[in-house]
Amino acid sequence: MIRDRLKALIGNRYARRPGVGRWIRQISVGRGGVVVASLFVMLVSPECNTTSGFPASDPGVQKAALQAGDPLPGLTPSEMALFEAGREEFEGSEGVADGLGPRFNMDSCGGCHAQPAVGGSSPAANPQVAVATAFHAVNNLPSFIRADGPVREVRYKYKSDGSRDGGVHALFVISGRVDDTGDASGCDITQEDFHGQEQSNNLIFRIPTPVFGGGLIEQIPDSAIIANQEVSAQQKSNLGIHGHPHRVRMDNGTTNVNGNDGTVARFGWKAQNKSLLLFSGEAYNVEMGISNELFQTERDETGNCQFAPTPNDTTNAAGTTPAEVLSDVEKFAFFMRFLAPPTPSLTTPGGADSIANGRDLFQSTGCALCHTPTLRTGNAAAAALANKDVNLYSDLLLHNMGPGLADDIVQAQAGPDEFRTSPLWGLGGRIFLLHDGRTTDLVEAIQAHKSAGNSHFKDSEANHVVDNFNQLNDAQKTDLLNFLRSL
Repeated sequence: MIRDRLKALIGNRYARRPGVGRWIRQISVGRGGVVVASLFVMLVSPECNTTSGFPASDPGVQKAALQAGDPLPGLTPSEMALFEAGREEFEGSEGVADGLGPRFNMDSCGGCHAQPAVGGSSPAANPQVAVATAFHAVNNLPSFIRADGPVREVRYKYKSDGSRDGGVHALFVISGRVDDTGDASGCDITQEDFHGQEQSNNLIFRIPTPVFGGGLIEQIPDSAIIANQEVSAQQKSNLGIHGHPHRVRMDNGTTNVNGNDGTVARFGWKAQNKSLLLFSGEAYNVEMGISNELFQTERDETGNCQFAPTPNDTTNAAGTTPAEVLSDVEKFAFFMRFLAPPTPSLTTPGGADSIANGRDLFQSTGCALCHTPTLRTGNAAAAALANKDVNLYSDLLLHNMGPGLADDIVQAQAGPDEFRTSPLWGLGGRIFLLHDGRTTDLVEAIQAHKSAGNSHFKDSEANHVVDNFNQLNDAQKTDLLNFLRSL
């Protein structure tokens, strides 16, 4: 009764604060209503900070509030069949005779893209720990791979001669592995010296990017991305925000991303891949060592470690259904293409009013200048993808993120301190944050966006926006964090 009267007196805005609500319940037991009322009024008095003693914090992963992993609405029966076939392959594991390795990071797509549902990012329990020695494989676990840490791939910044590297160096080998499909006990290659590379500060890490809503992102016209780049141009300039699409510049001055088509790439941490098919083929070859029709040759051609001597994943010309004919990489692409984005929560965490206020603050602080709330697809062969709003919270551009986030990796026109604006849909379900999974705390992730330039890297384009966030009071920060975790 006392709590209800207090809520009526001060309004739901303060009564709903998680920290304040807990304080009321704790003090009201055994202390008396008069004491509670007087202390609470002092806490929310206009002369005081309304959240004094209760700093804003990340509300954490929203396990029950998000709906993810579903197919797009409106798929035809044939498209649905391709989605299901793709999901089955995406979740399946590869073995020695399937062409796994000889060097690999994981034995399935679904092992990496698992949180909060298939298609997401790194799960809470890292499956790389088990796969390292599965089926008698003789791998040592690198120090940066932990059971409670994120799934990671590792890249080297530089080669031993001082020239740039930037490529993925697979963590594990199949040597000694004898699984249900084949026997690699005769393979004798060994892991690379990750400890030595770590000691020389030559390693950087990447965690899996969620692929929810991939087909919608794929169908956003280049013209929409470029037009959005010009929106609020003066405001962006005032805040030091620039950004550019990922185009590769040829020696003759023309633009080129894939072959000679001159279009904008958009998938991956540095927007290095143009399409979901290319994204699939590269990941199959790089992360699992499975050669395929897009990447025909093995990354490691050691003779006694080849147990599937032809390209491992190809079209099955003898198939009797579309799903039987398609190669695995095509099935992966269809799964991601027809995978729906997560459904945001309207009430969790913090309640509808807090989320709505946080959405407004997301705009007013400048977060939305890079994390564009909505772009739109154009024409598409699948009606489920055509002329749809894409609530991805990204401009799909590359931005300088400062020395604090710089990985010193150059990928085509993506510089050593540049990253694609990460889409935020599904953020409520992500455990590990930023490109390398260095934190699970959303506040820490926001602060990591701010860093002053040095002799190697420019200022982060997010500096002034993070300053705006830091100038909010704790109630406002809480609302903005609740909004982000509702996505």
